[in-house]
Amino acid sequence: MAKVLYTIGEAAEILGENVSAVRYWSNCFEKFLNPARNGKGNRLYHPEDIETLREIHHLLRVEGLTLEGVSIRLRDDRRSVETRVKVLDSLKEIRKELQEVRKSL
Repeated sequence: MAKVLYTIGEAAEILGENVSAVRYWSNCFEKFLNPARNGKGNRLYHPEDIETLREIHHLLRVEGLTLEGVSIRLRDDRRSVETRVKVLDSLKEIRKELQEVRKSL
């Protein structure tokens, strides 16, 4: 059973980023992210927001785009970004499983 909402700390852990970076991205990309807020005002991310954060992370950290460049790519070419991030996540998972098999041999 998948989680419905993730805290900003959990989102940062999933991405391997600092909480402050995720908070900054949430402010910069309000057009693409829609985190809910609890009674205290803390951000709570839906699984769709986590996927968008993964895309932002990929575009910033892997492809080296600027914040403006990320915004343009998400606006104009979102589908290819989604596909690329999903493929890379799948390949990382396969690599992890293969390394576990190698250790067990």
